[in-house]
Amino acid sequence: MTDTTVDRARLGYVPLQQSAPRKNVEILPMSLRSVHFVMPGGVDDPAVPSGGNAYDRRVSLDLAGFGWQVHKHAVDGNWPRPGASARAELARTLRELPDDSIVLLDGLVACGVPEVVVPETERLQLAVLVHLPLGDERGLDPAVTAELDAQERDVLRAVPAVIATSDWAVRRLVSHHGLAPERVHVAAPGADIAPIASGTDGVSRLLCVASVTPRKGQHRLVEALAAAADLPWSCVCVGGLGQDPEYVARLRTLIAEHGLQDRIHLAGPQAGAELDATYAAADLMVLTSYAETYGMAVTEALARGIPVLATDVGGLPEAVGRAPDGGVPGILVPPEDPAALAVELRGWFGEADVRRRLKAAARGRRAALDGWATTARSLAGVLGRLPSEPRRAA
Repeated sequence: MTDTTVDRARLGYVPLQQSAPRKNVEILPMSLRSVHFVMPGGVDDPAVPSGGNAYDRRVSLDLAGFGWQVHKHAVDGNWPRPGASARAELARTLRELPDDSIVLLDGLVACGVPEVVVPETERLQLAVLVHLPLGDERGLDPAVTAELDAQERDVLRAVPAVIATSDWAVRRLVSHHGLAPERVHVAAPGADIAPIASGTDGVSRLLCVASVTPRKGQHRLVEALAAAADLPWSCVCVGGLGQDPEYVARLRTLIAEHGLQDRIHLAGPQAGAELDATYAAADLMVLTSYAETYGMAVTEALARGIPVLATDVGGLPEAVGRAPDGGVPGILVPPEDPAALAVELRGWFGEADVRRRLKAAARGRRAALDGWATTARSLAGVLGRLPSEPRRAA
């Protein structure tokens, strides 16, 4: 367990407000409330990037700007189905926190272990941050999916506050788990505005940023690209290759069967300057997920003025959004229709007006994206409204 206090240097001091100006204004330190943030081990490991990890890291920093001192507790384990030692470590982490502590738990850690989390609702003020409902993961045995779904329901019904990353995810959790709507809140991911991507030739460089897993559906992307093999595209897939090695192997086989080894590159995880350079060379973002609560890769692309072609699932329409003038910076296709994706690719390549319209809308959306301060403000508001007395488990 690590316990890292957020750097308070950015907070500094705030002047005491006076009814009339004073030459020498009294300086008072801004007081901070404490929140313990429990997250999966490896959250800071660049070799296993994920949207959830990036979200957790960023809000851990930005909450300080809204009066919260964050104590990080990273718990190793095969979440959401940990072994005995990981369960014991999580139980110990929670048990050692003082009574009435405010605790924010990443749902990946919390939602699969109700026997550990639910009893702590009697003495701690708990909020669970759900990046993805556990039952929405793909590639699991149906019995495992049902078990995880039931465990998540037990946890989310017991805690006083649940935080989701899109309005769609709020509606999904409320309806699926029968939660009281007033206890489920939204804190959508922010985006950092980056330089406009120069692209390659304005058309042909496609980019997919997603862990290579069944839920992200890269096999459907390969099938769509194979149906449009006569077009002069190249595609870079950036994302972790270690979460589901069997799926990665099947994907490589599928790429080879279509003879696309020289055109589709599985680049593995990227970060920092390397990822920035990959985005800068992209002309079009493509994402073929089966389930997304939001889609941070979409807003990362839009933050660079890159249009998006994606499946119409979950919170992706929210992430794509609209430019201030109403223009839509992306194209959404049905999730089970690679042929529709191929048709839209042909439109992208063949219609200059389509490209101009999408690029203009992407740049408009870029200027209107919310930053991470908005995310942190939303989270701070939820934490600040937690009941002063912990809610006993239902």
